[in-house]
Amino acid sequence: MLKVTDLYTAYGPIMALRGVSLEVPEGQIVALLDANGAGKSTALRTVSGLVHPVRGSINFMGRSIEKSSPEKIVQLGISQVPEGRQIFFELTVMENLLLGAYVQRSGRAVKQDLEKVFTYFPVLAERQKQAAGTLSGGEQQMVAIGRALMARPRLILLDEPSLGLAPIVVQTIFDIIKTLNQNDGITVLLVEQNAHLALQIAQQGYVLETGRVVLQDTGENLRTNEAVRRSYLGY
Repeated sequence: MLKVTDLYTAYGPIMALRGVSLEVPEGQIVALLDANGAGKSTALRTVSGLVHPVRGSINFMGRSIEKSSPEKIVQLGISQVPEGRQIFFELTVMENLLLGAYVQRSGRAVKQDLEKVFTYFPVLAERQKQAAGTLSGGEQQMVAIGRALMARPRLILLDEPSLGLAPIVVQTIFDIIKTLNQNDGITVLLVEQNAHLALQIAQQGYVLETGRVVLQDTGENLRTNEAVRRSYLGY
């Protein structure tokens, strides 16, 4: 579904990605791990068009998107849940969700999508008129994921979904990610500091160091890889 080839991305003079290549097969969850830098988040931002690469190619469903705008990439079927959630605190839960549906033209489709989001996150249905900034961290993450789902993505990019959340909430979020993948067929590219959880649900994984891919394998093999265990899993 997604193929990234020899990707270089820079912030001014600082090269954050150095020849990254990876593939995300349709219907799978792929984890991206990086212990010592911003490379993994930069990779997601580059795929979603928030930054443009210095060189390299990004193909989504066989279509070149490395020069496309973020809004065009959303229309093609890629949605990102950014690190730190970045919801609009002063807007209600409902208003935040509807912002995710700006590419939709059918009121009926928007209503159906809202119903699906509320099925996954019943607490959001209860608090749809509440200001999003008054929600707990876990509930705000649910709003961020729900907002991404409102665009009907085929591929969802998740950037640190467990960041700052209590363990029980993290498990709930990861259970929902698995359900979205298995029941709705949404492909997932997951950047996550909790490598143990990420590799539990991912079919494949990539390890970045200083902006380069240094290891690629199945999620299960990466979980049992000695170097990954020492660097990421803590045992």
